[in-house]
Amino acid sequence: MLINRSKQRILTIVTYVVLLGFSFYCLMPFIWMLVTSIKPDEQIRTLNPTFLVKDMTFSHFDNVLNNSAFLTFFKNSLLIASVTTVISLLISIFAGYALSRFMRFKGVKLFGVAMMLSQMIPGVLLLIPLYLVMKNLSLINTYSSLILAYTTFTVPLCTFMMKSFFDTIPHDLEESAEIDGCSRIGIIFRILLPVSLPSLVSTSLFAFLNAWNEFMFGFVFINDESHRTLTPGISLFKGLYQTDWGSMMAASVLSVVPIVILFIFLQRFLVEGMTAGAVKG
Repeated sequence: MLINRSKQRILTIVTYVVLLGFSFYCLMPFIWMLVTSIKPDEQIRTLNPTFLVKDMTFSHFDNVLNNSAFLTFFKNSLLIASVTTVISLLISIFAGYALSRFMRFKGVKLFGVAMMLSQMIPGVLLLIPLYLVMKNLSLINTYSSLILAYTTFTVPLCTFMMKSFFDTIPHDLEESAEIDGCSRIGIIFRILLPVSLPSLVSTSLFAFLNAWNEFMFGFVFINDESHRTLTPGISLFKGLYQTDWGSMMAASVLSVVPIVILFIFLQRFLVEGMTAGAVKG
C-alpha cells in the first residue's frame, strides 16, 4: 500500500517527535546533574528545584578538582580500566577464535557453555568469596585485585562478541593464508584482526566501561585513598549528616564527559561491532 507525500511527511514528523521525546527522557538525568553542578548551594537545597539557574557558579568544580582527591581517583580508574581492557581483549580474541573455528570439538563446546552459564551468576554472590581469595593472596588495597575481578566478569561477554564477528569472516581467507605458509597466530593478527576493527573497538569499549563504572568491588576491595577508583570516590562527598550535592554532581559530570567524548568519536565502530554477526547470508 503506497502512502502519499502528505501522510509520509506527517509520519516522519511524528517519528522525529517521538525520538526527540525519548532522547530528552534519556538525557534528562545528565542535564539535571549538569544544572545542579553549576547551582549555588541555596538553589540546590530549595524546596522547589527547577532547571533554571540563577547566579551560575563553578565553585563546585573548583572544590572537586582542588580540594579533593578526585584527580587521584580519576587516574586510578583510567589505569585499571585500561589494563583490564587490554587483558580482556587479548584473552577474548583467542577464546573467541577458538569458539568460532573449533566448536565441533567437545571440549571447546563445553567451555563455551561454561562461559555462558557464568554470566547467569550475579556478581554480588561472588563478592565474599572473591574478597577472601584476594585477602589470602594479599591483594587487598591493590590495583591487581580490581583488575583480576573486572577481567573475570568481562572476558565471557567479550569472547562471545569476538566470536560473533569471527563467524562472519569466510574460512577461505584462512585457507589462502595457510597455503602461503602463515601460522595460526599469524592468521589471527595479520588476516582476521585488521578486518575486525569494528568488533575490536566495540569489545574494547564494553570492557573499558565495565571497569570504569563498577562500584561494588572497588568499594569493598579498596580502603586506601591512594588506590581508590572513581565511582567509590564520588560517594565520599556524601557525609554522615550532610551531602555536598553540588560537588557530587560536579564530580559525576567530570567522570561522564570523557566517556561521552569517547563514544562520539567511536560510535560508528561501536554500532558496526555490536551488529556484527546479527545477520548472515
